[in-house]
Amino acid sequence: MSGIRTNAAAELLGVSPNTLRSWERRFGYPTPGRSPGGHRQYELAELEALRRALLETHNISSAIQVAQQRGEGPGSANRLLEAFDRFDDDCADRFMEESLALRSIERSVEELLLPAIELAEERDGREAECEFACRWATGWLHAARRVAPPASREEGVLLFDASTKLGSEMLHVQALELALRRAGYRVLLLSVALAQERVSRAMRALDPSILVLCGSGATLDSVGRLVYSVRQTGSQAPLREYRGSMPVSGMHKVPSLGDSPTEALRRLRDLREQPSRSIGARAPLRAS
Repeated sequence: MSGIRTNAAAELLGVSPNTLRSWERRFGYPTPGRSPGGHRQYELAELEALRRALLETHNISSAIQVAQQRGEGPGSANRLLEAFDRFDDDCADRFMEESLALRSIERSVEELLLPAIELAEERDGREAECEFACRWATGWLHAARRVAPPASREEGVLLFDASTKLGSEMLHVQALELALRRAGYRVLLLSVALAQERVSRAMRALDPSILVLCGSGATLDSVGRLVYSVRQTGSQAPLREYRGSMPVSGMHKVPSLGDSPTEALRRLRDLREQPSRSIGARAPLRAS
């Protein structure tokens, strides 16, 4: 994440830039990095930790002590993980709202929500906390999707979800759907295991410009049946994968949209802007 320049950092803390620089000289905190041009760049986590500590102590030396003891501020995956460990959905909501005051929805999801879920999954003996985290995150993403603006682009994106259980992969798929909707695409999210006639009706309704395989539970057979069903409708929409969802080891011919919603959106824009790599060009399905 990019650092925050001095004026913005001072505004966040409610002090003048000179005061902020004096704290750096006197206490060595918050500690800015430097941009290539030599400008101070403060980390959001340190600023948030200090801001909260100042509200509690009203004294800069005490606040710095408290902030350093706590470590990362509320705008971090570790602080959101603490809310999960307390089974505190109100606290998790509050951390996301604080992040949204400084970040976009897309950055809040990619820099806070998804990393916190991945941290929760890594720990043994915390299955209840992890399930709570995943269910909370699913609800949060669905709520954000409901208030996304109406589609403003002609392109339709048909997402085929191959995730098999509630967890980070399923949430990555939901995050991609949210980002696409917020970017104005027409989006439909369906299971990769749907029967052919169900796929046909969905294809007629959406008329997608691109198909995206998501999740980690697909098999080559299921992908083959899916593509056959799509081609039976007469569609030549290309197939892309997301986050390594093609069930092959080694090289294959299905291009990737990347590993994050931001990267996927960028690659979709690139496809639209480069006629030689048209979004309507079919990608072969051979694995090598």
